[in-house]
Amino acid sequence: MDVPKLLEAASLLVPDKIATENDITVNDVWEYLTHDEWEVALELLEELGDVHPLPLTFWETLATAAEQMQLEKSAAWCHWRCYETRNGIIRADLTLRPANETRRQTSFSGAGVLRPMWNIGLRTPTGEPALNIAALWAESTPFLGPGERSSVRLAPFAPSQWQRLQPGQVITMHEDRSVAGTAVVLEIRRPATTHTA
Repeated sequence: MDVPKLLEAASLLVPDKIATENDITVNDVWEYLTHDEWEVALELLEELGDVHPLPLTFWETLATAAEQMQLEKSAAWCHWRCYETRNGIIRADLTLRPANETRRQTSFSGAGVLRPMWNIGLRTPTGEPALNIAALWAESTPFLGPGERSSVRLAPFAPSQWQRLQPGQVITMHEDRSVAGTAVVLEIRRPATTHTA
């Protein structure tokens, strides 16, 4: 399927009543599609998808369109949203330790590349802290470095182990045995229904 047809298909999954903070609606998307402004249409659809939960098919279709347009970050974001549609959303306020207190000395991409370990309060059978892996997407910055702070989204590799996590809970990020950062859980949204791939 070509890009315009993919974007049209995704547009049909957006309810007419949904609007962004800037009053962007699916009608605006159609306007850009009629002028072959596919990248703008894709960006607007991503924004509309943040306003109201949309089906897995919506995000899969956008991911395919972004890949065909070779928009790597948009494709990665749409795949991330596919994960969240299946498994739920975990948002947290993360503060990284300063460079003089941690192994990390450089910034990392905030676009879901880093997959650190997290102490979420679970214990091993011997009573030691159990660390769980979750990828990290920084919401407000393309790169995050030592001493910096950002709201982040987490994508656990084993979502069932994160079921007891609660808003307000403090969790720690680890890239080795030492603490690399501390996060306060802001929001947890379970998947609305079971979605099929």
